[in-house]
Amino acid sequence: MHPIFSGGKTRLSAIRHTASLVLAAAGFLAAAPAAHAVPSFARQTGQECAACHIGAYGPQLTPYGVKFKIGGYTDSDGKGGKVPLSGMVVASFTRTAKNQDPAPEKSSPNNNHSLDEASVFLAGRLSEKIGAFVQATYDGIGQRTSIDQADIRFAHTTEVAGKETVFGLSVNNNPGVQDPFNSMPVWSFPYTSSAVGFGQGGAGTLINGGLEQRVTGVSAYTFWNNMVYAELGTYRSLTPTMQSRLGLGKGDDMGRLGGNTAYWRLAVFQDLKKQAFNAGIFGLNSSLQPDRSTPGSNKFNDLGVDASYQFLGTREHVATVNTSYIRERQTRNQLVATDGADNLKGRLNEFKLNASYHYMQTWGATVGRFVTHGTADATLYSDGFANGSPNTSGYILQADWTPWGKENSWGAPWANVRLGAQYTMYNKYNGAKTNYDGNGRDAKDNNTLFLFAWTSF
Repeated sequence: MHPIFSGGKTRLSAIRHTASLVLAAAGFLAAAPAAHAVPSFARQTGQECAACHIGAYGPQLTPYGVKFKIGGYTDSDGKGGKVPLSGMVVASFTRTAKNQDPAPEKSSPNNNHSLDEASVFLAGRLSEKIGAFVQATYDGIGQRTSIDQADIRFAHTTEVAGKETVFGLSVNNNPGVQDPFNSMPVWSFPYTSSAVGFGQGGAGTLINGGLEQRVTGVSAYTFWNNMVYAELGTYRSLTPTMQSRLGLGKGDDMGRLGGNTAYWRLAVFQDLKKQAFNAGIFGLNSSLQPDRSTPGSNKFNDLGVDASYQFLGTREHVATVNTSYIRERQTRNQLVATDGADNLKGRLNEFKLNASYHYMQTWGATVGRFVTHGTADATLYSDGFANGSPNTSGYILQADWTPWGKENSWGAPWANVRLGAQYTMYNKYNGAKTNYDGNGRDAKDNNTLFLFAWTSF
């Protein structure tokens, strides 16, 4: 499903203890997988999934995939008659080093088998210049169906200063879901993770899932000379009634966004055929009124940098490196006024780094590092946090097998499957290495084995 991949139990804890900061949208949204390679795109373009996606699956985009997204999902093989519909199902097994107490909602203390999600996509060309990626998802843990990620685009190609230039508009429901390089938090590694595990701690920046699916936004972008990308947009919060109609539930309302909300992105991209890279900066500035009926808001200023490198020199061997760093400055006017925090000012920072290798677009291995750290606040980070600290860090190891999804694969371009094993190790969780919750639970007790089967069609 998305982006940010914190465990459901942890994310719900974050909502309880830092609700006004909206460190997450809803527990089930923060925990489930993100939507990635969609076979309807392959059927539309006549290309194999590996043409757009590293390892034939997942959100890592090749240069062709980047340009396809910037072009509004409209590139095709010219034959027409393609129905822009796809589906996806993810099932998994989760085991933590120590039983969870209490157990995750609607789950056992340990050794959980689950249908994580089943999704339907409207994904592809709607007209010559308009395309869409819209996902509706049944959450197998929360047992409800709702709108998920959505990005509807208009793109027009012309020339500026003698160079090919794309001008476009995106209407979407999550800051970063429209990013063409898929390197924003919503698309970051791990690309799927346990819906009943612990994720990456109980605190997260606003741009890392705090607004997903509960806002609507519009942004204008341009891509000049296949090299320079720039985007500027704004967002508004959905009303509780609209959230309910979309299946999100009124009880999880994040509050009202301020009218000054701005999202921006600037990046440089280079396609060198045998290798490619992009590097950029991005930001989200907003204020948030947690209680729509009571005056008072908190302000957020998120600033991030990111970079990706891909080695594409041979069909047999593909390697990538991705990294990002986000710094969030918080002004907690409403929280301090309601005794929800001690300090008016605070910071929260997130760092991610991962490297992957794929052989024959079939066998893959990825290692990742994640670090969240911020200023301590004994009231804001209280129950479930040690020393009033949000700090969490650890490593993720993943091995996966993608037998189908390549040219001449069985069932192409309909059959796509990835089987994987993922292990998350924590060296610090919610502020401490040992006894972080005051009940004797250590960070290593949250170490998680996650086995998954992921198919799309």
